[in-house]
Amino acid sequence: MVVSGCNWKEKLNVFYSGPLMSDRNYFLLREHLVESDRLILFCNNKIVVQGENFIWRYEQLIENLPANTEYLIVEHKDKHFVAASTDQDISIKLAAELKSLRSLLFKESDKDFAIAGKASQILDWYRAHKFCGACGAATVQHISQRALCCPSCNDQYFPRINPCAIVLVTKGREVLLARSARFRSGFFSCLAGFIEVGESAEETVLREVKEESGLIVHNIRYIKSQSWPFPSQLMLGFHADYKSGEIVPEPGEIDEAAFYDIDDMPVVPSPKISVAGELIEIYANQVRNGLI
Repeated sequence: MVVSGCNWKEKLNVFYSGPLMSDRNYFLLREHLVESDRLILFCNNKIVVQGENFIWRYEQLIENLPANTEYLIVEHKDKHFVAASTDQDISIKLAAELKSLRSLLFKESDKDFAIAGKASQILDWYRAHKFCGACGAATVQHISQRALCCPSCNDQYFPRINPCAIVLVTKGREVLLARSARFRSGFFSCLAGFIEVGESAEETVLREVKEESGLIVHNIRYIKSQSWPFPSQLMLGFHADYKSGEIVPEPGEIDEAAFYDIDDMPVVPSPKISVAGELIEIYANQVRNGLI
């Protein structure tokens, strides 16, 4: 909804900028919190955890939350949580610790960390759009949508995602695995890259594989997707068959790349954690079951 040709008092019927709001929407004040709320707390962009627990009850936090804490509603699997963010480290008061979101997501666990990733993305969006990118005016909160709006030029800012293509290149029993030059995790994984303006996801697969490995692929087929909060990506996962070429790793992007037999692979991401691991597992199972 774009509001134009109206004065500030009229805009207040659409935008929310503080204590005028009485009902809970996507943006909360401290007084809007209720005892049934479950909160995910970030201090200085790190998540506050106690053991493996990162979801806090209202009564555990309310007395320790600084006055400048910001609160946003986050939905996950038909449940509502409150993402809370402060620049003050209160982890010691809570007998807890600060951890990077990446360290949580790469930890093998039965816990569902997807809500922590979503909360982080929503908070990052909120911090990045407190001022209008067009005119520089302070933005205000939309009264019914998860959006930040400019009362000066009427631009609106919604959370956005960055689409990426990730692909497992296959050659019979072998799969192409690469080690990134930028992330020293030790994992070998699939090739991936951002979808550029004007590209389809399949065109991105062709381009990224050629750029990063020197190979040509065909028979590109979509498998599945995954939200990935680093910083705010939607990973579209594909399988593609090797067609031609010799492996030439892209300098600065790929340290090492090679084809590996599905029963003799280096360390790869867990399928419980990332779509890369799932793409590898799905293909390996298809080969072992004689489906390919």
